[in-house]
Amino acid sequence: MNHNASLSAPPRRTRRIALFSLAILGIASATFVVRRPLMMSAPMCMAGRWHGCFDTFNGVVLMTLVTLPLAALVVWALARSRRAAGGTSAWRMSLAEVGMVHGTVPFLWLTMMPGAGAGTVPGRVSLVPLRDLLTMGPLGIIGNLLIFAALGFFAPMRFAALASVPRILALGAGCSVLVETAQYVLRLDRVSSVDDVLVNAAGAVLAALASRRWWRTTAEAPSDQPRPALAPAG
Repeated sequence: MNHNASLSAPPRRTRRIALFSLAILGIASATFVVRRPLMMSAPMCMAGRWHGCFDTFNGVVLMTLVTLPLAALVVWALARSRRAAGGTSAWRMSLAEVGMVHGTVPFLWLTMMPGAGAGTVPGRVSLVPLRDLLTMGPLGIIGNLLIFAALGFFAPMRFAALASVPRILALGAGCSVLVETAQYVLRLDRVSSVDDVLVNAAGAVLAALASRRWWRTTAEAPSDQPRPALAPAG
């Protein structure tokens, strides 16, 4: 058994290195593609100015990419602390926690950005399903799919109670309803739409299905443990 375990370790390590390299390559490629619009907001962000950086799409995306090394450092620190304490799945849990936050907060920030008529235009609501999909356009649909994608991807890996497609669907829909309600109450000059809730929840489910290989293991792990024998009566 030890011999088989030693043989399986190198391929597993190689697979992890390959996935990590592909992730770095994907981030680098995305940065190269959007380098021009991002560089437009770079002077404002580097100067620490709110206007022109954190109130623009380019600025938020730029700061999200810039803080990726910091997020990786936090993952490393959390994993090392858990391993020192004797915890299991230290890297997976740490990556899931940081991934949920770092992958969700920027999209929520962009969603909650006020429009030109914020505070003066009354809240608008669209309760007819599938009516607003035609006006969203491809970029709008992709953006809505990504809002809770990180949450759907990492939450089942971190919380075994969420390791279920219906629960992730409910989680994505519930979070989206809260966002749409906040947009309406705060009068951010945005339309609170049922289609936004549907697309956001669908994005969370699709991301959860992409990580199912890992969160199913987390959910099924307790069932693999031997059950304690019942003490004889009397």
